[in-house]
Amino acid sequence: MLLSLIYFALRQLLRALAPSSGDDRAREVELLVLRHQLRVLNRQRPHPALRRGDRVLLAAASRMLPKACWKTFLVSPETLLRWHRELVRRKWTYRQGRKPGKPALQEGTVRLILRLAKENPRWGYQRLRGELAKLGITVSATTVASILKALGPGT
Repeated sequence: MLLSLIYFALRQLLRALAPSSGDDRAREVELLVLRHQLRVLNRQRPHPALRRGDRVLLAAASRMLPKACWKTFLVSPETLLRWHRELVRRKWTYRQGRKPGKPALQEGTVRLILRLAKENPRWGYQRLRGELAKLGITVSATTVASILKALGPGT
């Protein structure tokens, strides 16, 4: 998420710093890309090691240049598009901390539902839900029906 925010800010900064004319803007961004690639090549080992920040800068700059100018990049256009897709994917990825949906009922509530159903076999799930509501326990009739179907009143 933070990387996507930096990417967005960098794109806006490039757009603000470049002149308003389309050709001039493309030329300025192309010069910026070439200068940055020279820095990358200066720290090269057997082949250039692009860091995450380098990828963000090149992906943001590629959005400012026409596709005809993409031949100036160290990497192929497919790689630039892949980096851009990864940045967009990261922006729309949410944390997997907890499962979606409502939290499970407490064990005591489930036991109470089963006890009421066992002691009152003629009550349906709607009546059980109403009796639980009188006790101050909020649970849906569908949940009561699901518990009775899964565990049964006899257990």
